Amino acid sequence: MTFLSGLRDRLREGLKRSQEHLASGLAAVLEPERPIDDTLYEELEELLLAADLGATLAADFTNRAREEVMFGTVTRADQLRPLFRRFLADTLQPAAQPLDLDHRPAVVLMLGVNGAGKTTTAAKLAAALRGSGKQVLLAAADTFRAAAIEQLQRWGERIDVAVIHQAPGSDPAAVVFDAVKAATARGVDALIVDTAGRLHTKTNLMEELAKLKRVIERQLPGAPHESLMVMDAPTGQNGFAQARMFHEAIGLSGVALTKLDGTAKGGIVVRIVRELKVPIKLIGVGERVDDLQAFDAEAFVDALLPVK
Repeated sequence: MTFLSGLRDRLREGLKRSQEHLASGLAAVLEPERPIDDTLYEELEELLLAADLGATLAADFTNRAREEVMFGTVTRADQLRPLFRRFLADTLQPAAQPLDLDHRPAVVLMLGVNGAGKTTTAAKLAAALRGSGKQVLLAAADTFRAAAIEQLQRWGERIDVAVIHQAPGSDPAAVVFDAVKAATARGVDALIVDTAGRLHTKTNLMEELAKLKRVIERQLPGAPHESLMVMDAPTGQNGFAQARMFHEAIGLSGVALTKLDGTAKGGIVVRIVRELKVPIKLIGVGERVDDLQAFDAEAFVDALLPVK
């Protein structure tokens, strides 16, 4: 996915709060001359939990540390830091998967709760694709919020991408039907569909989103090619619960994690990969239109926990 800039400096700056939180904690726990004992292991596990890495991963790494000490490959507390870097890299590497855009049109369904940055992420992705020379179409299928339609239209004007929309309160399935028809007729490379994150009716959100997927699939067998959960990193535990709910109900092809620059708990990335077993396709590290990046495991680990 070379159309997205993998700018390491920007990623490092975006993860600065998470990096400082984790690095300072590890420095305090893993002092070189400190004895490696049960107290150290307990403090290490608590630190990883506080970084939102999750109980499973925290326990797994602590057990790995115990094994390395037992086998004699680790003899000083500070040697656990590079061991943790390798552990993170090994965990995240399988999650660095590109978007599936090898279709014409490739249909990308943006999912997630309101406030996670879904509409903005859809627009940023559209801008990145357009900047790489691809023809793109946006669909405003969050018809339950007039503000969402207006926001996507403003973005469309800003990045010069057409937006398929209807009046607020319209059937989102009708918007999606029209959008797929237009994308096919115009021969565009990608159709990006913004969806509702909350409904103002008694209709179940997951049922509504599943309906949209069926409408798309009937028109384009095999589509949508991506069902991306847009998740707000600072929400931490709540965001993880939301991702699990969407994955179980809809089936996610990946996660787009936004606002990583606004949290000290960037470890949520690792937890998503480890516990949900869902790839991280995109990350957002700022407010600029070009701050959306393809997820790069090596670059992420370097930014979160630099080599000393």
